[in-house]
Amino acid sequence: MSRLLRIPLGVLVVLSCALNASAHGGGAHEQIVLDDNADWATKHMAEEHHISTFDALSFFRLHDYDSTGVWTTEDIRRTYGLRDPSSAHISELKKQGVVDTVLGIYDANKDGEITSEEFVSKWDAGEKLPDFGMGPGHHGDDEYEYEIHHWEKYHSGDDVKEEDLNHPEDIEHFAKHDEMDRRREEWEKMEWKGVVERNIPAKFRIN
Repeated sequence: MSRLLRIPLGVLVVLSCALNASAHGGGAHEQIVLDDNADWATKHMAEEHHISTFDALSFFRLHDYDSTGVWTTEDIRRTYGLRDPSSAHISELKKQGVVDTVLGIYDANKDGEITSEEFVSKWDAGEKLPDFGMGPGHHGDDEYEYEIHHWEKYHSGDDVKEEDLNHPEDIEHFAKHDEMDRRREEWEKMEWKGVVERNIPAKFRIN
């Protein structure tokens, strides 16, 4: 068995639960077919959250990540996936341009934040979130993104076998888990020795 496809038990449990949810018709885990003319927020909700019906307030609250009642610059960046590794190629200038544009549309009192009232008012007036051509806005962790963008699309049957997990995305995903397992095992071995030398500040070491 290839080492890259050695799947940790915890990952299998997570993926099994996701698979079962999809197979048993969990509405929030079904692939949604979109109209070609769908706006960016609709595409985002379908691709990132598997939600097809929503209003302005529910969208706002879902993306108010710290539940403060306002969207900050950080909330906007995260919603558009600008904190995700997949956006590393996008310049800081373009990222800031996204933030400035969204604030320019929805921040009515120009205080640098968007309240739910400001957002809903502009949304209901027809001001939708712009599509900057930077993708659907990945903002979940690795497990979440892998599940909704790959597992559910290619491995959604009840009879998935390990040999079926041979796509580049599968290999990369489980290779990351292998590396995490290796690092954890290395750390545990060092802990068994009592003192982890590399954690001792240099000034306290005896050379």
